Amino acid sequence: MAGSLFSLADRRALVTGGTQGIGAALARGLGQAGASLIINARTQANVDRFVGELQQEGMEATGVVFDITDTKAVQDAIEDIENRVGPIDILVNNAGVIRRAPAEDLTEADWHTVIQTNLTAPFLVSKYVGRRMIARQRGKIINICSLMSELGRDSVSAYAAAKGGLKMLTRNLAAEWAGHNIQVNGIGPGYIATPINTEYRAPGNPLNDYILSRTPAGRWGTPQDLVGAAIFLASSASDFVNGQIIYVDGGLLATFGKPHP
Repeated sequence: MAGSLFSLADRRALVTGGTQGIGAALARGLGQAGASLIINARTQANVDRFVGELQQEGMEATGVVFDITDTKAVQDAIEDIENRVGPIDILVNNAGVIRRAPAEDLTEADWHTVIQTNLTAPFLVSKYVGRRMIARQRGKIINICSLMSELGRDSVSAYAAAKGGLKMLTRNLAAEWAGHNIQVNGIGPGYIATPINTEYRAPGNPLNDYILSRTPAGRWGTPQDLVGAAIFLASSASDFVNGQIIYVDGGLLATFGKPHP
């Protein structure tokens, strides 16, 4: 019973920004749970490399290269996927960018890039996938939110604005589409160890020390830590869960700081 409840067999999952880091871990996890994978990125070489890895591991996977911030490209890609590969049962809006600068120095170009990629793009992809889910009266959408969906911090004003907006987009789509048997939820990663933050995780780095002291679990998360939440939200186990953000953060949001031993 439990196995079938969390099984993703005979389901198709589109993962945006799915070739590295968190996106790659989520895609691999969904594939191991039985889903057929559609991997998106903007670079053909990255898509080919990762799809090849998944196929070698015995998973069914295909790649699609398109810019998630381009409305026409999104429309065309979703139509192509649905016609050529099959219905999209699960959508993971994972692709994102960050631009770090004090708010008074952040350029408008960087602001627009972050908002377009982290907020407008999930809306666009959800819109065109969602139309088909509505017609089929079923579907799962998972938005990758952030601790910055709840908390602010220095130098990430655009990112926090986008991820806060993504939390509310998640809730609003859930409210609009729940009657069509579509569940729209989010995952809020804590501080996750990926190649882009290797330098910050060096012993003695002030940010590393702060994160370890601020997180009750006493460690950085790993991309694999997010996989269980993704499988749950993509599976029948979450059919009455809607508009929720699951924070996978080692307890960071639960406390003012790491408790003393």
